[in-house]
Amino acid sequence: MASASATPPQAVSRRSGSFGEKVFALVCQAAGIFVLILLGALIIELFIAGLPAFRAFGIAFVTSTDWDPVRELFGAGVSIYGTIITAILAIIMAVPLAFGVAFFLTELAPPWMRRPVGTAVELLAAVPSIIYGMWGFFVIAPTFARYVQPTIIDTVGELPLIGFLFQGPPFGTGLFTAAFILAIMVLPFIAATMRDVFEQVPPVYKESAYGLGATTWEVMKGVVIPYTRISVVGGIMLGLGRALGETMAVTFVIGNANRISTSLFGPGNTIASLVALEFGESEIGSLKLASLLALGFILFVLSFAVLATSRYLLRSRLKV
Repeated sequence: MASASATPPQAVSRRSGSFGEKVFALVCQAAGIFVLILLGALIIELFIAGLPAFRAFGIAFVTSTDWDPVRELFGAGVSIYGTIITAILAIIMAVPLAFGVAFFLTELAPPWMRRPVGTAVELLAAVPSIIYGMWGFFVIAPTFARYVQPTIIDTVGELPLIGFLFQGPPFGTGLFTAAFILAIMVLPFIAATMRDVFEQVPPVYKESAYGLGATTWEVMKGVVIPYTRISVVGGIMLGLGRALGETMAVTFVIGNANRISTSLFGPGNTIASLVALEFGESEIGSLKLASLLALGFILFVLSFAVLATSRYLLRSRLKV
């Protein structure tokens, strides 16, 4: 009788496991809800804090190029322009380099070289942004001013249609230099993502292509890239998101001028660099502080738009 009424050990195990799973699910759900609440609170706080600027200047705040604290005239046009231009240029520079690194590590490099080179690339992501900024200011900017920019001005700057983008005095600092520093900073993120997804391609796919007589590049173009294009796009968007919000490194080398220059060698600023420079001099409750917080809200909207666009692209590619 005692043995008949005893609860089987297996049933006890099931009940304890079910209870543990419920607790784990509740904890995970609470963590997800907490993240949403935190994100929503951040958005609302930035919008409310920047509301005086939107009320004072209206929609013109987004397009205005004014930034005059003395007359209390503020606009986000220059910083939005600088943010978008430097981020796009950084991606244009970084993606080919990242692809070359990933292609070399997965297809061309000997096995003994892949780990140290891959580790070295990943270590670039661990370098603080202020170190990149100091390196850019003391090394890259003088080098660009003495050698790179004069050469580009004398060659590409003389071409029709696009020459105006590469004209002006070679100061070394400016939008192009900031984009170059950003490209180096986002390179390890994009390269590591590409390398990891390239390694996930089933070997049988590549071996089949090689068996048909395909070259290494043909295998990469016809097999690896189509198989991994979704993750590659995700890695590029990750790098773009990093480039949009970078602060200190850009502040060192962009020139920090509140004007829009038609030349990529001209000075400018970004939302993040402008906030970093002006925030410490803003009084609580002032229109200037509200304008800076409104810039933070705009930067958040830009980052959200990039992520939403990437999700849309990934979803459309999945349907294909």
